Amino acid sequence: MADTPVDSDSYTQNDELANLLARVTQGDEQALAKLYDLTSSRVYSMALYVLKDPAMAEEVTLDVFLQIWQRAGQFDPTRGKPITWVTVLTRSRSIDRLRTCQKEKGNYQFLETINTQQTDPLAVETTSIACDQTRAVQKAMMALSPEQRQVIEMAYFSGLSQREIAEKIDKPLGTVKTRIRLGMINLRNTLNPPDEGCILW
Repeated sequence: MADTPVDSDSYTQNDELANLLARVTQGDEQALAKLYDLTSSRVYSMALYVLKDPAMAEEVTLDVFLQIWQRAGQFDPTRGKPITWVTVLTRSRSIDRLRTCQKEKGNYQFLETINTQQTDPLAVETTSIACDQTRAVQKAMMALSPEQRQVIEMAYFSGLSQREIAEKIDKPLGTVKTRIRLGMINLRNTLNPPDEGCILW
């Protein structure tokens, strides 16, 4: 999370956020990274206040910035401050996640009952499931943009640090961080769509 939260009463910072949102609309990943640094602390704090769960709050924070990446053009500076728009997105996403998880929690005991009635899976079935999961991950990776797929493969399959990746591909560290964040969000949403429950991938 960012160390210094945005002061929503600062005209200078409001102008900076509005400018960053405009750049994000044009597909500027560095602008998104800067926006994340400036506002993620507030986004996370609100998500945590609603959800009371640090892991879920972190997930919602990433979801919010994916929404910003996809919908920055919807921000209208004549209708309010940038941080207010971001806050509304956060509150809405947090409430949606809370409702989804509460619904799934209500079905959890039923699912557990079904599971206890089943026999242990055979080794061949386990292997089949593992293969299916591998294929699903490979398919989800191929759905990523080339830039996102590159940094995720370097980070998770080659074991490189984000700084090492930045040096190898000659991109700013903030750009690498943003690509990894967006790539992981897209992977998670592909493998575990939001409407399928609150399992965190």
